[in-house]
Amino acid sequence: MQLSLSVRVAESFRNKRNLTIALPDLAEIAQRAGYRALCMRASGVGTHSPPERIVEVQHILKEYNLAVSMATGDFAIPENGPNGPESLRNITPHLDLADALGCDLLRVCIKTDADIAHAQRAANEAAERDIRLAHQSHTQSLFETVRGSIETLQSIDRPNFGIIYEPANLALCGEDYGLETLKRFAPYLFNVYLQNHVPDPDGDMPMTTYVRGTVYSTLRPLDESGGIDFQEVFDGLHSIDYRGYVTLHHAFGGDLPPDEAAIRSANFLRSFF
Repeated sequence: MQLSLSVRVAESFRNKRNLTIALPDLAEIAQRAGYRALCMRASGVGTHSPPERIVEVQHILKEYNLAVSMATGDFAIPENGPNGPESLRNITPHLDLADALGCDLLRVCIKTDADIAHAQRAANEAAERDIRLAHQSHTQSLFETVRGSIETLQSIDRPNFGIIYEPANLALCGEDYGLETLKRFAPYLFNVYLQNHVPDPDGDMPMTTYVRGTVYSTLRPLDESGGIDFQEVFDGLHSIDYRGYVTLHHAFGGDLPPDEAAIRSANFLRSFF
């Protein structure tokens, strides 16, 4: 397994369009903390970016010797609203972005069964360029539950379309995220996202789900006990011999200075490798 740092950590929890840490500074933090890659998001560079911005980002990645583990090409995808699936209807700009970043994995968004045919066509086009597509375990999507995720993946039925395992969103939906889930996800597992965002009846973050309605939650420091059972997560990953990227997707939220949080989080995650 290799560590990747999501550009998500440089965004506020509730605003996914603006960076609170400039990309060169985030890249320096990532390099110093021992991450091998950045998980790029539209707040850093996306399909909306002019060519000169893409070139600038290429130079930043080269300067800090960082790969791109995955790219999320527009804001609508992580915002997970009704426009999230639009990229599936015009995947070409997203594939161009992935090529420019030297990346073979793109995150996409599926909200309803009506999006499945578009996902199939997008996957076909991506396969022509040796690029994979993946959907995150996420609230308010067809990937809220383990069963729904597997059924959707089977319906899409493309070898280059898989899942981003994210235990926190599964927990918010009342789903198991341990070994049995990872065994079922194993044939489709393209990426791992980790954050310590957990259901909490006294929490101050109401999250809307299809399966449980509104769930109150708390974002804890990554290494704080009482949240996601990361030992269980990594025991499962080792059991299925997962060897891909493990991506820190945890919004720091001002708990710690970003450089300290990145180093502390990296050391915590590496302790399970």
